[in-house]
Amino acid sequence: MRLRFQLGGRLMPRTTVERAGSMFCTPYPGSRRRAQAAPIDDARLASCEGAGTAVAEYVWGDPTAQPYVLFAHGWSSYGARILPWVGSLRAAGYAVVAFDQAAHGRSDGNQTNLPEFTARLLEVGRRHGPAAAVIGHSLGGAAAGLALARGLQADCAVLVAPAADPVDAGRRFAREIGLPDHLRQRVFEMFEARLSMRFADLQAENNAPGIDRPALVVHDLEDREVPWSEGERWACHWPRARLLSTRGLGHHRILDDAGVIAAALGFLRGQSVGERVVSSPDLARSVA
Repeated sequence: MRLRFQLGGRLMPRTTVERAGSMFCTPYPGSRRRAQAAPIDDARLASCEGAGTAVAEYVWGDPTAQPYVLFAHGWSSYGARILPWVGSLRAAGYAVVAFDQAAHGRSDGNQTNLPEFTARLLEVGRRHGPAAAVIGHSLGGAAAGLALARGLQADCAVLVAPAADPVDAGRRFAREIGLPDHLRQRVFEMFEARLSMRFADLQAENNAPGIDRPALVVHDLEDREVPWSEGERWACHWPRARLLSTRGLGHHRILDDAGVIAAALGFLRGQSVGERVVSSPDLARSVA
């Protein structure tokens, strides 16, 4: 694949840019089958229409009668990934609402992107009303932060291994497939033109400062998919956020870890969890 993109970049640059852009918006092969085979326990499964796409929702408990937690999954993942949290959240008195993003799990569609992740999270939040908390993993963590900056109603947020910068994500993707750097920039320009937006509008530092509610950011120091520094960026620029760093859990096991779940439940109960990341133009980042 890397060789094809390198040769294509020389011989057919326009076609190569289109192909790379399509791959960037297409979840990994096989992710749907894994999602559909995953257990959902006693969740109520429903299909809801959103922006012309049928979206699968999972509901544990009764969000009309209980405070509820809204979950946003990551790229090539699915809503029922919150299942390891459900027992503890239900025991604490919460209902849980999750959903499969377009092109994921049981939902319709073939492609999606971060702005659409954010828009559908906002739709689900509007449908169920104000949440007690929103929990987001990976790209879902980025979507949770962006949605809160755009009006999502939730009392607090837990971001687990959140992506902070689509530009950096694009660079990592380009390195993975062997796309030359000048063509990576053209892919960005193509997306910005089609979506009528700038990638800078989706960066953590341009959204977190305006979010006035508590947040806990949890990120592993050895995360190989989304670097720990991206979680730190959210925590640094979010005025009421704290950062909990783990080691040895990576990008996926962190969402299943009992210690992480317990820490998040403590945060929801109002406990002080993690460290406050502080910075200024004149000082290096530190914790307080």
